[in-house]
Amino acid sequence: MRKVKKRVWIFLILVILIPVCFFCLYFYGLTPMSSSNEVITYQLNPKTSKIEIANDLKKKGYIKSATALKIYLFLHHLNLQAGTYEFTKNMSAKEMVELMGQGKVKNDSDTITLIEGRRLTEYIKNISDKLLITEDELITQMQDQAYLKTLIEKYWFLDESILNSELYYPLEGYLFPDTYNFRKNSTASEIIEKILNHTETKLEPLKEEILNSEYSFHELLAMASIIELEAVSENDRNTVSQVIYKRLEMNKGLGMDVTTYYAVKKEMGTGLTLTDLKTVNPYNTSESNASMVGKLPVGPICNPSFMSIKASLHPTDTDYVYFFADVKTGIVYFTHTYEEHLAIQKEIG
Repeated sequence: MRKVKKRVWIFLILVILIPVCFFCLYFYGLTPMSSSNEVITYQLNPKTSKIEIANDLKKKGYIKSATALKIYLFLHHLNLQAGTYEFTKNMSAKEMVELMGQGKVKNDSDTITLIEGRRLTEYIKNISDKLLITEDELITQMQDQAYLKTLIEKYWFLDESILNSELYYPLEGYLFPDTYNFRKNSTASEIIEKILNHTETKLEPLKEEILNSEYSFHELLAMASIIELEAVSENDRNTVSQVIYKRLEMNKGLGMDVTTYYAVKKEMGTGLTLTDLKTVNPYNTSESNASMVGKLPVGPICNPSFMSIKASLHPTDTDYVYFFADVKTGIVYFTHTYEEHLAIQKEIG
């Protein structure tokens, strides 16, 4: 009988001791590694699992127990946010992950300059190179039809033109070229909308003219993107604008090589082949592409400056039909006849 009682007591003691030991080890595993207030930095990358985070913190010597932290993360449904964090060695594992759950990143931002006249793909690469976001994430967000519809509702200068399936990139042209400051862990939508908010501010002085134009803003932006790549000075931009209006009025192809470069996805200045010029594409306004007679490209071919957008609204009071841009000097030569145009081309080379 005594033996039975002894076994019962041992069992009861073990039933009590095992959970107590477990909880002691659990809470001990969450305690700080050190009493030092030395600052340590931790980079949490996007899409890193909670198990990977716990293992990584243990590997770096920032926490006592990866197992204890995994249990804590399982019990507490924290949404850990990517970014660069600053901890101190006397912080507990619990305090570290709570900071990551609150997104309290180090004052960690980066300045990015988006240059006028460049394509959206270059903008995306520049942003991805400096922030914690991939090019694919940005492109996917910018091509999401449901998301684009929310942007159309939010911004007066966007309409259903950006939903056209023939567009390479729906927001090409709409991202105003300027210098921006972004948090390192900015999401795709935060980045896009910060730029579009700035675009809206910049367009405000032209809003009334844009809304009263015979052309939609999407069409004006397509004109502006051509103007941006064809001329440098304000006067030349306004006159290139006049040539665009004139050729559309005459139901002629715009015949502008900059659109062909974009259509065939070649970098400017690399040379165009006859096949390129004849490519049937809604961006290619080459006169060799008969399908685009009297039409603007389906969308912008770069992200133009304010000066070029303004020029699309203010063509000069001239009557030119042709122009030839000398890429070496930046001078644009305007002519009334094709014969004059050929003569300028021959002279400049």
